[in-house]
Order: sequence, then structure tokens, then C-alpha cells
Amino acid sequence: MKPIQVGLLGIGTVGSGVFNVLQRNQDEISRRAGRGIEITMVADLDVERARSVVGAGVQVVNDARAVIANPEIDIVIELIGGYGIAKQLVMEAIAAGKHVVTANKALLAVHGSEIFAAASAKGVMVAFEAAVAGGIPIIKALREGLTANRIQWIAGIINGTTNFILSEMRDKGLDFDVVLKEAQRLGYAEADPTFDIEGVDAAHKATIMSAIAFGIPVQFDKAYVEGITKLGAADIKYAEQLGYRIKLLGITKRADKGIELRVHPSLVPSKRLIANVEGAMNAVVVQGDAVGSTLYYGKGAGSEPTASAVIADLVDITRLHTADPEHRVPHLAFQPHTLTDAMDALPVLPMSEVVTSYYLRLRVADQAGVLAKVTGILAGAGISIDAVLQREADEVGGEGSTQTDLIILTHDTREGTMNDAIAQMQALPTVLAPITRIRKEELN
Repeated sequence: MKPIQVGLLGIGTVGSGVFNVLQRNQDEISRRAGRGIEITMVADLDVERARSVVGAGVQVVNDARAVIANPEIDIVIELIGGYGIAKQLVMEAIAAGKHVVTANKALLAVHGSEIFAAASAKGVMVAFEAAVAGGIPIIKALREGLTANRIQWIAGIINGTTNFILSEMRDKGLDFDVVLKEAQRLGYAEADPTFDIEGVDAAHKATIMSAIAFGIPVQFDKAYVEGITKLGAADIKYAEQLGYRIKLLGITKRADKGIELRVHPSLVPSKRLIANVEGAMNAVVVQGDAVGSTLYYGKGAGSEPTASAVIADLVDITRLHTADPEHRVPHLAFQPHTLTDAMDALPVLPMSEVVTSYYLRLRVADQAGVLAKVTGILAGAGISIDAVLQREADEVGGEGSTQTDLIILTHDTREGTMNDAIAQMQALPTVLAPITRIRKEELN
């Protein structure tokens, strides 16, 4: 059978990995797919560099639309990234009847509903395993492997840059700004790391997983997003003393009134497996009603790990290329006509309605009665205290210090209630600095 022909848009780090892995493992991939898969055309603005990667046997152009217009191309891989030209090219490829493989989580999190609707109308597939957690096959697990389950929650370390920074802060006792510079020097963080450190990248990925897990449209605009820039070495140290580690988690959860969709730093018990995921590695925990808790761990980025996911999508499309579109696995796991109804039945909750527990750190005057006032405010709000840790003043500010840190762990409470209590505590004259609040996730 004639090999399926693939056009590649963008041959940077991931694109080069895709080409190299496909070449290296061609025989095994063909045996699995049932026919050969060949990249026969590449579009990249740097034509000479692209030619140096693919050699003489592949047509290289500087115009992506030439790839889409080629009637011989069956599948288009989009590895350009971003919301702009990438969206136009994906929509044009779909309109031209091409299947699409993309690693573009930002595009799918923001415009996924429009893209999937266009693909369904045209009878083509859009595959995106590489968009979430690099080489970890979490999309396939959620969409197919766990299809018997009513998913209850997902919690994931899905950004390697922030996990590397937090690991270094914990290991070396350094503050965020110092470790960020080191991460940039080592190549773990971009020159402009905003999307990573502010939690946006993780929120894109959590949005996609939420849609697949709960059968709702992608709704990135409703996600709560908080990064790691305000974390200090002191909080990481105190968390450790209390038996926790701080991780940036992407969380989506089925609650009584709807779906939680949030990204923020979280205290996780150090005995949990996910709490021990270090460096730039990724991990996702999925809780299903039938299977219980499952953990997916591996490299969340990089040339060949991401290429592994892209090629898995190529194989899936090759196998299903001639199948009736009505009998393919739906893009978001649930049949498309059910998504609108689900959006009404399962709204994404505002953060003020989320229920979780908290770590609070208050820099307070070292004098009698301060703890009583603070705990009185929490009690008045109906917030139950799990643990209290008060540091010696000289440990916090040196000998003769008149300030100390008060650390409080709470039981579950509604975020809106906690916001009101924090405002009251902040107004106390004995509270000397902005209160640090980090949510706590037991993940049990």
C-alpha cells in the first residue's frame, strides 16, 4: 500500500525530532500503522536549515500554504505555535480535507471548539497528544483507556520549567528570582518565561484535559490561573517542616455545582508520589470511580519525547484514515452534540466557589494576643484549623527581632469565605506584611 504522505509546518526542535524518530523507527511504525508514513514536504522560513535536517529526498518550501495546497499530502503537522497564523493554517488545512496533528496547546485551549467543529463538519481528524505533557500519553488514556470511568478529578504537574524552579528552590533554599536566572542559563526557562511562571501554559493543558475528562467544551477563559512568582524560600521550608511539598498543579475536579478548573501552587503531602516528581519531569494523577487513582509520569517536553506523541497521532490517523468519521473516537472523547448540553449542566465554577484547604503565613508582631485574634477571625468565619506553627522571633528576624511568622493550616473551606477572613486578618495592626495564602491538596 502506498505510504501516507505528511506535510510538516515548522521544523524546529520538535519538528526535527519528529523527522528523526520517524526515519529511525520507520519499520516498526509501519508495522504498527499498517502502511508507511512519510514526511514528503516541509515548510519553514529558514529553508537552508530545514534542508540540512531532512536531506535531499524531501521537498522544502518557505510557504506553509504550499503544503496545504498539495493534493498528495494527507496529514498536516502544525508545529508553529501560538494563536495567530497557526490557527489560520489549521483551519485552511481542515477546509482542504487534510487531517491535522498539532502540539499547540494554546491554540486548542482558546480555539479548540471552533477547530473541532470544523474538523467534524469536514470529516477529518485533529490529533493533539503532544499538546499536553509531551511524551506522556495522557490524552489517549483519558479519551480511550479510562472511557468506562466517571472521572472525579485530575491533578498534574504539567509544566517542567516551574517544577524545575520549585525543585531547585527546595533543594538549595534559594528564592524564586535567583533560581529563575539559573533556569534560564541552563535552558529550562525561556528568555521570556511569562507563560510558564505565571501558570498560563499549565492552564492551557489543564483546560484540554478538563474538556476530555468531563465532556465539556474547552473554556480557557474560565480557568483560574496563578503562577509561582510570589513564592518564597521560607514557604517551601515551612511546608517541608509540616510534611508537604509545594508544586504548581493544574487541577480539574467534578464538584457538586459544576467543574473546577484551576492552576496554582499547592501544598501536597510529601508521601504522595506526585510530590516527589522533581526537576523538569511531568506527572498527572487521574481519579476515576472504577479504576481509582492512576499516575502518568515522564518527560513533558523536549525534541524526541514530544515527537513520540506526534508520531503516535500519525499512526492513529493512518489506522483510521479510511474509517467512517462517525465511528472514530471523538476529539474530546464525548460525542460532539452532547457538549453544549454539558456546558449548561456542568458550568466551570468561579474560584470563589471552590472548596479546598489552605496554608497561611502571617508576618506578625511578636506580642501576646496576636494568635488569639487571628484564630478568632477564622473561627468567626467558620474556618476550622488543622495545625498552627509559630516560629521563634530570633529565627525569623535575627536576635532581638520583634516580628515572627505564624503558619496556619486549615481544613476545607470555600475560597470566598477564606478571602473575607484574610481581608479581616490583614487589617489587624499586628499583621505586618501581606498574608501568604497557598492552597493545600491532599489528593487522596
